[in-house]
Amino acid sequence: MSAHRDAQCDEPGPGHGLPLLHQLLYCSRAAAGIDAPAVARIVATAQRVNPVHGITGLLVWGSGMFFQWIEGPRDQVTQLMARIHRDPRHERVVMLSETEEVRERLFPDWSMELVTPGDIRPVLQDALASAKDAKTTAALCLMLAQFDADRMDPGAADL
Repeated sequence: MSAHRDAQCDEPGPGHGLPLLHQLLYCSRAAAGIDAPAVARIVATAQRVNPVHGITGLLVWGSGMFFQWIEGPRDQVTQLMARIHRDPRHERVVMLSETEEVRERLFPDWSMELVTPGDIRPVLQDALASAKDAKTTAALCLMLAQFDADRMDPGAADL
């Protein structure tokens, strides 16, 4: 752990006037034939549709695995997750975390952003550097700690 991360993870933050967000984290195996152009189409669709529904997040794709963080209004996130479960491009969808709380968005400017496994750590660190409330800081610290322990590396998942 870096000294910056330790200090950031200990800061409480204000947490006032923030929205109630439903967030979930899942992983799945990409179906046979899913390649970079197919994933680019998934991301392009999400970037067009998600803002209409108040959904933000990130998608990590690599080594035949999807890992995704989705956040937004409960009904919209639940409906999106139901579509993902029915989507033939995903196999063996495993829910890793699902919560609802008042906090800022982890990825407020990303309707859906594609990240490679090699880039996830800097993305999480950047989000942590701009986090303003304690719950968001705690969530990002937990994700970084899990990543450090290789539990969130999509290439290491054994589904």
